[in-house]
Amino acid sequence: MTNSGRRPIALPCVLLVCALACTAVVYYTDFPVSVSPCAYYLSRTLLAVTGLDSYIVSCADEASTGTLGSSDGGGRAKTAGGKPIVTDILHCGKPTLPANALPPYQCCPPMPASEPVDFRLPDPSEPLRTRRPAHVAGADYMAKYERAIALMKALPRSDPRSFYQQANVHCAYCTGAYRQVGHPELPVQIHFSWFFFPFHRAYIYFFERIAGKLLGDPGFALPFWSWDVPEGMRLPLPFANASSPLYDPLRNPRHAPPKLVDLDFSWREKNYTDEQQIQYNLRIMYNQMITNSPSASLFYGQPFRAGEADKPGAGPVEIYPHNTMHIWTGDLSLPNVENMGVYYSAGRDPVFYAHHANIDRLWETWRNITSGDQRHDLVFTDPDWLDSSFLFYDEEAHLVRITIRDVLNIDKLRYTYDGVGIPWLNARPPQTLIMNIKRKSGSLESTRFPLSLDTALTMEVTRPSVLWRRSEKAMGDEVLVVEGIETDGTGIIKFDVFINAREYEKVEPSGREMAGSFVCLKHQSMDDNTKGMGVETTMRLALNEILVDLGAKEDDSVTVTLVPRHGNVRIGGLRIDYSIGD
Repeated sequence: MTNSGRRPIALPCVLLVCALACTAVVYYTDFPVSVSPCAYYLSRTLLAVTGLDSYIVSCADEASTGTLGSSDGGGRAKTAGGKPIVTDILHCGKPTLPANALPPYQCCPPMPASEPVDFRLPDPSEPLRTRRPAHVAGADYMAKYERAIALMKALPRSDPRSFYQQANVHCAYCTGAYRQVGHPELPVQIHFSWFFFPFHRAYIYFFERIAGKLLGDPGFALPFWSWDVPEGMRLPLPFANASSPLYDPLRNPRHAPPKLVDLDFSWREKNYTDEQQIQYNLRIMYNQMITNSPSASLFYGQPFRAGEADKPGAGPVEIYPHNTMHIWTGDLSLPNVENMGVYYSAGRDPVFYAHHANIDRLWETWRNITSGDQRHDLVFTDPDWLDSSFLFYDEEAHLVRITIRDVLNIDKLRYTYDGVGIPWLNARPPQTLIMNIKRKSGSLESTRFPLSLDTALTMEVTRPSVLWRRSEKAMGDEVLVVEGIETDGTGIIKFDVFINAREYEKVEPSGREMAGSFVCLKHQSMDDNTKGMGVETTMRLALNEILVDLGAKEDDSVTVTLVPRHGNVRIGGLRIDYSIGD
């Protein structure tokens, strides 16, 4: 697609690089990428359900191909990166979409009449917007959100404040439509890295202010879907009302209220009681927010700098439960689990904004948790993070450039959260007592990477002696790195990681031996040979607390079991690292 006033963007081939855990060999995969939606077949029924026009971009102007490099991420090769990421509308072009995507097939914002202006914090005298949980916000509060969405949907599509254009913001930043300024062969992707929390905070901030402007209510605040607390673990009722502007027909009908959220959802319904489901959900929240998030470097995700390939590694909350909630909400009967279950269309569901308001609340909650002598309020001082910038249209339809340093203080942004506690803070998972924990030295065969994770894989991973012979303070965070994770892009991925649990089948969901799960939405396009362009990334799991609880703090190795749950994935290797802190 070539829009008026835009330069054609060269779209690349992909070079996937993953270092092996057991050898010095580098494994390469190279394949062409097609971004053409022209051959996609869409039934009239699906077109009608979307409520969108069935126009399709021209196929006459196909972009040329280039070459992608690769970057950090635990074994990924380095490129010449090392500056803040900058996005520019002139570097926004055709997105890469999955096969059978629903229209529209473009997601770049309207061209502005002038250059973007730098973001300015709101006046401190502005009313403080108080975001409340949707399940207790009240009818009047939710009616305002319904009215705001209706007004946004009524705006012309050319208006950057319209719901159509606001939904496309997520598409543009998640599908490779935006390219890096200075590196047009490289995409800007705000998932799988340290951009996840600040980008979505800025996104929700502008969305909320546009809604308030249309309502004529400067104090309007978005509701948030508090799926991490028992009272909020259902889709809020207003979103399930088919006559409401908040309703989206492209959701999983089996997950309508009063169905409880399953933060460990694996494409099948489980026969848990409500009490069991709530307990498991709370333990998962503890594991991701506390056990796997002892430091900023682990919580936020891995660095992503200009000149580097995207997706170096997500933080634990983004992988699971954030991704899980997207999939749980989306329509599993569709090939791409639209709307919420795939990046390009997630913003088309009004519940997306309530979901991400809760993600933002969890960020603020984590920053205010005190654990021993650890301070979670730390943020990176790296200018490559602080000065990276994104583009949004504000409530006056002005294009604004906002940096990460602009969004670190929600009081200065004039909003806050109210109405729920953090019961998961006291939900530390228990050890599985019925499991045989005796070690069988030498009983495991050696494993050669990379490999396809087709069946459960168990192996011993040596802990560097510096980790278990030094004091905990001197050691810092001990981290299991699952590196060279490669998906083929053709489906959703989930695999679980267990520590010292050869009999992993006996571990309850969120049991102490379950270190975490890797969950990845379908990502992204199919080329003309139906070969998927997937994800190459890493996963990091903090081991300190788990090893203490399992009585394995002094062991010289740990047993790691990877269990595939859904989709096709390759693993490049396993290793244990340590970090001194932030």
